Amino acid sequence: MNDQQRSAFRNNLSKRIITTPSPAAKNAFFYIQETGILKTEDAAVTQRKNLESFLIVAVISGSGVLSIGDDTFPLAMGDCFFIDCRKPHYYKSSETDPWELMWVHFNGATSQQYYEYFLSQSRNVFRPAIFNKVVSCIGELIRVNEECAPNAEVISSSLIVDLLTTALTVSDSTEQYDTALKQKLASVNAFIEEHFSDDLSLEKLANEFYISKYYLTREYKKIYGRTIFQHIITCRINYGKKLLRFSDKSVEEIAHLCGFNDQSYFARQFKKTENLTCFAYRKMWRD
Repeated sequence: MNDQQRSAFRNNLSKRIITTPSPAAKNAFFYIQETGILKTEDAAVTQRKNLESFLIVAVISGSGVLSIGDDTFPLAMGDCFFIDCRKPHYYKSSETDPWELMWVHFNGATSQQYYEYFLSQSRNVFRPAIFNKVVSCIGELIRVNEECAPNAEVISSSLIVDLLTTALTVSDSTEQYDTALKQKLASVNAFIEEHFSDDLSLEKLANEFYISKYYLTREYKKIYGRTIFQHIITCRINYGKKLLRFSDKSVEEIAHLCGFNDQSYFARQFKKTENLTCFAYRKMWRD
């Protein structure tokens, strides 16, 4: 087989869909830059940096390696990775066990914020509990954009959100955390939601549930994606919103009922959360 025949053979096996987003998609949606399938016959090294794109890849078969920044990750069938392509990176197939990949390059909407949140919860490589969900999503992205389906940009944006949701919720897999620990942290979470107006502190929670406060702080944030303090404040603000809407109590009374000893501190936290004053929120939801 000569080089031309070999190239034609590879092109039949692999698929790459390149798209150009409309101005509306760039302004409002997550949008596809390219998506496709890389078959084992096309396995090679990909090395880039300064590319304005985010990339999600699923390893369908075979194995390889991803390097980004100072981290290097071995990859095998069932693994996925999510990277910011502006950072120097490369990924390479194993020579003895060449891989097959499905991928999507995308950008737009809140891609950067999703990526930052993803990295705050885990590292670039993740292993979804239901790998077929990722494969199905990317397969549908390929189909929709290959066929230039009506509303392809809207559908693509929705599918990217599905992929991002899978990446961000991978820690829900029972493989990630010890079940007993998850049950204990669920109890801590429920306790906060029931007693948020009390004088809660990290020390009190640690003593209540017989757990190191440092361990509690770290593991709680891993699973829930927020600190214990943030959850307490959120519960108090949520209750404050109910009282502002459905009662005639003063802001001072509401602050104390929510667990804030200082009305001005409640007002500052409320404004920080809602970008509205208590009075503006009450007026907006009552008028």
